[in-house]
Amino acid sequence: MQENKNGVIYILTNPSFPDYIKIGYADNLQNRLDQLNRSSAVPFAFRAYAVYETPHRLTDLELHKLIDTLNPDLRAVDMVNGKKRTKEFYIMPKEDAYSLLESIARISGTESRLKKLAETPQEKRDAMTAEAVRQESKRPNFTFDMIGVKEGEEIYLTNDPSKKAMVIDNRHVEYEGVVYSLTGLAKVLLHKENMSLQGPSYFSYHGRALNDIRNENEQ
Repeated sequence: MQENKNGVIYILTNPSFPDYIKIGYADNLQNRLDQLNRSSAVPFAFRAYAVYETPHRLTDLELHKLIDTLNPDLRAVDMVNGKKRTKEFYIMPKEDAYSLLESIARISGTESRLKKLAETPQEKRDAMTAEAVRQESKRPNFTFDMIGVKEGEEIYLTNDPSKKAMVIDNRHVEYEGVVYSLTGLAKVLLHKENMSLQGPSYFSYHGRALNDIRNENEQ
């Protein structure tokens, strides 16, 4: 027997994995988001794309059944200790999931219960950052020959030109007698050893950022 308690079926997205959406039920959406976003294992936060208000708990299971019937390959499934485990994640565009809820709302005459939520400025920035990281990850690793810098030449920390390093090969520099990758040296000079950095973003050559030179050469 279904318990009469107002809640929402939600469609969540996360720029960390843009090909997936999460569909589920929550009595309190904000509490559910807070729970999901406590983990530091996911770089960006979950955000609500749309909600469908419902007077019954667990009606999302019926939606899961419908999606699985239409296309069982959309559901994220893995094996744990030899047992199949299904999840609330689906490989589908958020617009398709919304369209499905929209059809259900129209059939049942409950269009007023379906709401698409506006993206916040922070969510927009996160999405742009995630996309930039994805695009950067597809590029070949930085090498000095990409920008025409030769062994023996000097580069310097953009924010402190007094900190100079000499290029010793296509991927490494020497600073105060120690050999580093650009990323390794950036972490040392910026005191951010435990952070993920892109070394070429922090150094310049003849007044120009290394990344800017690379981008111009690749256009």
